[in-house]
Amino acid sequence: MTNNFNLIGILSLVFAMFIWGSSFIALKAAMDDLAPFTVIFIRMLAASLCFVYFIKSFLKYDFTKKDIKFILLLAIFEPCLYFIFEAKALQLTSASQAGMIASLMPLITAMAAGYFLKEIITRKLILGSALAMIGVVSLSVNATTSASAPNPLLGNFLELLAMSCAAGYTIVARYLTHKFSALFITAIQAFIGAIFFFPFFIYEYFNTPMVFSVEALSWTLYLGVVVTLGGYGLYNFALTKLEASKTAVFVNLIPIFTLLLAYIILGEKLTNFELTASAVILAGVILSQMPPMKMPKIRRKKKI
Repeated sequence: MTNNFNLIGILSLVFAMFIWGSSFIALKAAMDDLAPFTVIFIRMLAASLCFVYFIKSFLKYDFTKKDIKFILLLAIFEPCLYFIFEAKALQLTSASQAGMIASLMPLITAMAAGYFLKEIITRKLILGSALAMIGVVSLSVNATTSASAPNPLLGNFLELLAMSCAAGYTIVARYLTHKFSALFITAIQAFIGAIFFFPFFIYEYFNTPMVFSVEALSWTLYLGVVVTLGGYGLYNFALTKLEASKTAVFVNLIPIFTLLLAYIILGEKLTNFELTASAVILAGVILSQMPPMKMPKIRRKKKI
């Protein structure tokens, strides 16, 4: 029975990563006509409306002060700070490069777990971290500016901050899954996110020129319903079946899905150097996640 649940958890993660990979493309496309925080507010509002039916069942939970503290901490990490950093990042860098930076999330999660949860930090984790960071710096410094990526260096740095928030979210969400359902955790993110980004939306509505086109609104609704409801729902469900450190490894699939979708939908292409830097990042992340090798035991002969 446990193996079946693990398989379900793994399949849930794969689908979640594909959906999250598409979110970079959807957000980039929606922001062609709409201001960034307007997109995020409509996204959170659309997701919240999907959960209205479940509010009565959510009220049955017995909330302690500690629970409320961790729920607020979860929301601060993601969606609040995460989407602030990511929205700004995608205004400055390409969806492809943002997807590559996203591959650092499992590495950051492992480092955070080592510090906060006192988990063991291996030499491979340190070496992989250094290798991945070399790739990130190379990718960012040598990235060429374009209409879709006017400042990739700053954009990639902001995406790195977003991934740090995502790592914090994963650790807190793993704790909350011991008491709360994946549906509730996903819903509370949407509710708090809608409230948090509402003032940003009001400001942009009266101060930023926008076009509420059918295409932009369609991408925004896709973000709210499919990405928030489907992606986070599947990810939070997987956290009830697998350890946080194991689920974070699947984030390595995001850049692969993002690169493919960005090429097909947005027509983005990476240069040979950017592809090499991206390969270095993935190599570092994979190295950091490799289990330590067991040394064979040497049997000593007994002296006669």
